Amino acid sequence: MTDEPNVLGEYLRARRELVTPEQVGIPVSGTRRVPGLRREEVAMLSGISAEYYLRLEQGRDRNPSVQVLKSIGRVLQLEDDTYLLGLAAERPRRNRGKGRRETVPASTARFVAELPFPAFIEGRYLDVLVANPLAAAISPRLQVGGNRLRDVFLDPAEQALFSDWEGAAAGLLAGFRRSVGGEIDDPRVIELVGELTLASPGFRRLWARHDVGPRAGATMTFHHPQVGAIRLDREKLAISGTEGAMLVVYHPEPQTDSSEKLALLASMAAHSDDSASIRS
Repeated sequence: MTDEPNVLGEYLRARRELVTPEQVGIPVSGTRRVPGLRREEVAMLSGISAEYYLRLEQGRDRNPSVQVLKSIGRVLQLEDDTYLLGLAAERPRRNRGKGRRETVPASTARFVAELPFPAFIEGRYLDVLVANPLAAAISPRLQVGGNRLRDVFLDPAEQALFSDWEGAAAGLLAGFRRSVGGEIDDPRVIELVGELTLASPGFRRLWARHDVGPRAGATMTFHHPQVGAIRLDREKLAISGTEGAMLVVYHPEPQTDSSEKLALLASMAAHSDDSASIRS
């Protein structure tokens, strides 16, 4: 027996339980005792034997063909099967005793500091590696040393910023799962998931869904305690030369109420910096 975690099996089981029989054209009569699809139903619709599918979920077969995985992905209603295929790909074993230290090139950090918009760099574990003063003006938690998962799931003040906390948290967690892939034995991943599983019911519920999504841009509405509702477009851009770090920038549509509010926050942040310099 191997001591490797059965990430593929856990993912298949979680996604299977989210697909209803109606979604795949299976008629339902009477009461079903299991949520979602039964294993044998997934197997039948995928064109494989029920015994083989059971071995996949139990981790007794970890090398299914791409064709089999794509067929299962269609049954499980996956819009993108990249993550599923990646779980079964061969990966070299790593030293589990060491976490990965993430760094940002000095020129990139300087670029973030000079941007006229709120900006920060998040690592593959969603740690804040670099942040400019305007980012902290949007949220005081957007500072070096913070972690977006911890803040969004554990800090009530951070949660209050979002007009749709549930959607924002689910998207953040789906991006985190995509970022770390099947490496849930990574020490940093174990630390974060363990801490948040114990401390946050919301995290436990969303993590159990095994949702996977891109770390992508979106339009966000924040309820800022100083300026009220502010609507900003969020860009997430991969940083070359790093392992999963991304530049995150918030910017408003020009000549809107939100652009005026962001300008006010920038002025307040600059004034605060000037006052701090005078005191020091």
